[in-house]
Amino acid sequence: MLKPTSDATLYVVGNINIDLIMGTLDHWPARGTEAMLDHSALRPGGSAGNCALALAALGTPHRAVANQGDDHFSSWLAEYFAASAPFWPRYACETSLTVGLTHPDNERTFFSNQGHIVRLTRQDVLVQLPSKAIPGDIVLLCGTFLCLQLFNEYPELLAALRQRGFKVAVDTGWPPQGWSNELRQQIARWLGNCDYLLLNEVETLGLAQGDDLAQAGQALAAQLADGGACVIKRGGEGAMVCDAGGPFSCAADRVTIIDTIGAGDSFNAGFLSALLYGYNRHQALRWGIRVASQAISSSPRQYPDRASLQSFAGEE
Repeated sequence: MLKPTSDATLYVVGNINIDLIMGTLDHWPARGTEAMLDHSALRPGGSAGNCALALAALGTPHRAVANQGDDHFSSWLAEYFAASAPFWPRYACETSLTVGLTHPDNERTFFSNQGHIVRLTRQDVLVQLPSKAIPGDIVLLCGTFLCLQLFNEYPELLAALRQRGFKVAVDTGWPPQGWSNELRQQIARWLGNCDYLLLNEVETLGLAQGDDLAQAGQALAAQLADGGACVIKRGGEGAMVCDAGGPFSCAADRVTIIDTIGAGDSFNAGFLSALLYGYNRHQALRWGIRVASQAISSSPRQYPDRASLQSFAGEE
């Protein structure tokens, strides 16, 4: 028997922009030359955008919280988030764009302009959220280091979210400027108001300044709100959750990889959807892995439905 549909909502906050994906690039061309690549795709993206699209496909109650520019791309991007975009504040600037280059080893390289996402503010976010959360409501903050204005306001923003009663999850991504002690200290100012930290392996080791993944995850989990957890996305190795109960790992599905862009964002959608429906963290890991696995092995991109996720996890 399936659990009832959740009354709670997952609010996805951050970088919703345009992705131009091109590949496959084997080696970097010499300066001043031109290269022809085999494929390209222009689509809505960004960490928050990818996660919101996955949530829509999964049927998870959610709202995309963002802002927008005012060029000819703005309305095109908003069409993909029709239920949320009417609430987005508009800025007199270009739409943010990321160019992603894929490589033969399934790794990616990204180039981003600034555009509208760097102008998103704490007030922009808070006016799009309820003044009081209902039990189970979660706010996921994405694209931390790309939303420049918002990142500077994270301490006040997370404190306000906690005051309103939200559970808070953060997927920082990789800092373009690299890790530094100053950046770690800046993050430490708001970690205590964060319930879930969603990182990949190199981000975990970089933030924790460690070389042992489980120890780094446990160290970060200890800095979170009481009962918080650090969730580590490990690609082909699966995923790990570190909390007061110690580290717990779940293996990855064996799939044929087609497109890894947004894999971590798809994982976030699956993991947090499970929490929204009241499942534990171990089951949430399995949901996250299954959603990401189906996403990266399908074209056009597909996601499992909730019934198959519950069946996969052995739930009744």
